[in-house]
Amino acid sequence: MGYQQPAATVEERPRTMRGNKKLVLIVEDNELNMKLFHDLLDAHGFATIQTRNGFDAISLAREHHPDLILMDIQLPEVSGLEVTKWLKEDDELRSIPVVAVTAFAMKGDEERIRSGGCEAYVSKPISVVMFLETVRRFTGEQRA
Repeated sequence: MGYQQPAATVEERPRTMRGNKKLVLIVEDNELNMKLFHDLLDAHGFATIQTRNGFDAISLAREHHPDLILMDIQLPEVSGLEVTKWLKEDDELRSIPVVAVTAFAMKGDEERIRSGGCEAYVSKPISVVMFLETVRRFTGEQRA
């Protein structure tokens, strides 16, 4: 039994005032990581919305329909993999790519994360170059 909320229609999903910028939803409970991810993305021409709460990620994704979701796997209330599962079960949200950002970097973790619905993962501490390349790959954004 997953997270249930009525699906919004395409017309009900407002686009934020972001101009031509790609929008990235950051789901991260660590304040320093949140600031780092936001600052990096902002400096490279992306718009961001952020939440520290996995449950809020679902409603924010419905409201803003981001181009990419960066998902911390170790959230306090609910696993980021559980939130990803809910996103991928939702007809309106399943096409949004989810990239896990995690301290899990042991053998077998990548398979577990990918089988959980994430398209890719970036390990913490992040490599700035790899982080930005991954974001660009999943948003279709070309390097400036």
